[in-house]
Amino acid sequence: MSIKENAAVSQLLALLEARYAMRVLWALRDGHAQTFRLLQDSVGSITPNTLNTRIKELREAGLVGHGGDGYSLTVSGQDLLKRLSDLQAFAGKWQLGQVKKAAAPATAPSSTPSASASMPPSPAAAQAPAPAAPSVSSSSPAAPSSSPPLDTGN
Repeated sequence: MSIKENAAVSQLLALLEARYAMRVLWALRDGHAQTFRLLQDSVGSITPNTLNTRIKELREAGLVGHGGDGYSLTVSGQDLLKRLSDLQAFAGKWQLGQVKKAAAPATAPSSTPSASASMPPSPAAAQAPAPAAPSVSSSSPAAPSSSPPLDTGN
């Protein structure tokens, strides 16, 4: 990639990295124009000042336009989102992978030998007993307090 191409990509990424910029574009992806208030609701938890700033930046970049019905994507904005359309499919696959990765340690098979199983325990491990876990029973009542009960005056 040439220096000029790198600069263009860097410039676009800087624009898209701005807080809520991608959400604004994503909210407009269906092609229907949205008023400021509707766009604010579509993006969610964005302040009017921040939305105003993002709209201004995206309009200056030629990605968002404003017409009689409200804000919508320009042809360039539509082209960008078309190129990013695989993001939703990728996000679904990625999220599934994250869930599987998080569940993997809990369901890891114990029949596979680990490297540490074939090694003798270290002297420090042999000398230091493992700390005992405190026993907690959810069905037993809490231990009585050593302080006297409060007199409520009843």
